[in-house]
Amino acid sequence: MEDVIRLQFGCLPTAIGSMPHADPRQACQQVVSCLPSIPVWPQLPKRSFMENMYVQFSDGFPNLVLDRKGERIYVDRSADLAKGLEKLYGDSLENRSDDYAITADYAAGLHAFLGMKSGRPVAVKGQVTGPVSWGLTVTDQEHRSVLYDDTLADAVARHLRLKARWEERALAALGAPIIIFLDEPYLSSIGSAFTPVSRELVGKLIGEVLSGIEGIKGVHCCGNTDWSVLFDTPLDILSFDAYNYAQSLSLYTEGVKGLLDRGGSIAWGIVPNEEEALARESLNSLQDRLEEAMSPFTRKGVRFRQMVEQGLLTPSCGLASLSPEAARQALEFLADLSGRMRKRL
Repeated sequence: MEDVIRLQFGCLPTAIGSMPHADPRQACQQVVSCLPSIPVWPQLPKRSFMENMYVQFSDGFPNLVLDRKGERIYVDRSADLAKGLEKLYGDSLENRSDDYAITADYAAGLHAFLGMKSGRPVAVKGQVTGPVSWGLTVTDQEHRSVLYDDTLADAVARHLRLKARWEERALAALGAPIIIFLDEPYLSSIGSAFTPVSRELVGKLIGEVLSGIEGIKGVHCCGNTDWSVLFDTPLDILSFDAYNYAQSLSLYTEGVKGLLDRGGSIAWGIVPNEEEALARESLNSLQDRLEEAMSPFTRKGVRFRQMVEQGLLTPSCGLASLSPEAARQALEFLADLSGRMRKRL
């Protein structure tokens, strides 16, 4: 936790990851110009099926079949998995990540970002799809989620840990502290009758991936979930959709207080990623909304100054659903709101 305590983010702005552009350089330029303190490499799902957040980190998984024509990936369990799993387990035990590179075919934004000059950022942010969401979305050839197979679920976490490790090392070449988020949208469905996944398995898988990240590690969920599961993992930053789900986190004051007291951070996703909602907002309304989201914690003994000093500001989720113009507006709102909150210090 030393890096998080030392950085004292002070409500600096950053982003979740996805952008609406097809041109990776344009996306990078927009990110770096609006978020110079903590820039993030842009995921570009509109550019290619390969940049879908589940496909993007799939390369190298045992028996993974990539069907570009049908725009589907799946694990072929009809073929022998033993050799691929043996290699994955060996690489995982030895922390060998070289064979788990995220190539430009899968992440043009990442490689364009690595080639840019981005000044002297406080930190640089990257992201990997989390093991729960990846494991529920990716299926076998019979359309059964691989997370429901104990062996494959463990393999998913090991695979994504090595992907995160490779990415972190690649970003380290930019010369700034690295933040890696696990993006876990499917955490919002955990506990439902349609997603019979135990909280113990969720914590185990997320903990496994986080354990391979040497720098600052976060988890992002853009819906309502049982946040206590995440407070029991070794995360440094909890990222959530404060625009739509502020009340959901307010039920976990002790967990938030514990995270902050050990030097961690809350990333407040306060700028909406929907164009209609964005058009209704102003800088004043977003500031009011942010302070309202923080108020339940201050009423229960969490210091407002501590939340601002250790906080981050982000959009509510990725921006790929917006137009490029609206995405810029969202990032500009974010930067301006950050300036206001920092003045409060």
